[in-house]
Amino acid sequence: MLKSFLKLFEESHKKEEPAYTIELATAALLSELVNADNQVTDTEKEEYEKQLKRLVNVDDEAIELLLKRGHQTADDAVDLVHFTQVLNKHYSAEEKVSVIKSLWVIAYADKSLAPLEESTIRQIADLLYVPHSQFIKTKLEVVEGSK
Repeated sequence: MLKSFLKLFEESHKKEEPAYTIELATAALLSELVNADNQVTDTEKEEYEKQLKRLVNVDDEAIELLLKRGHQTADDAVDLVHFTQVLNKHYSAEEKVSVIKSLWVIAYADKSLAPLEESTIRQIADLLYVPHSQFIKTKLEVVEGSK
């Protein structure tokens, strides 16, 4: 009886979380930001696509699919940890900063920054172990560049 209970317990813990590709994890994080304030503008959508193309190396046909899957994956997710874990395993510090910069560019695409957008970027930066100084530096670069 005890052995069957232990076996059942072990099997329930063996169920792994879904494995995300680097591209899908990146798309989901960007999509999470686009939807953070529940006010999705056309400029944010355009910038989302542009930044995703910049970050991942796939053709235009694959980008369309990735945009849709990224949006759906982000909608289905309970948290951001599973996405950031993938990036932490495969991205260098510079690549992580590049993701944060892309997030700032998307957030400022509509020329305004909602508090929820900044909070989402901060959360992602923390999960990617991007230092606060780099978080601020990339924000300032984007703000100065958009003037």
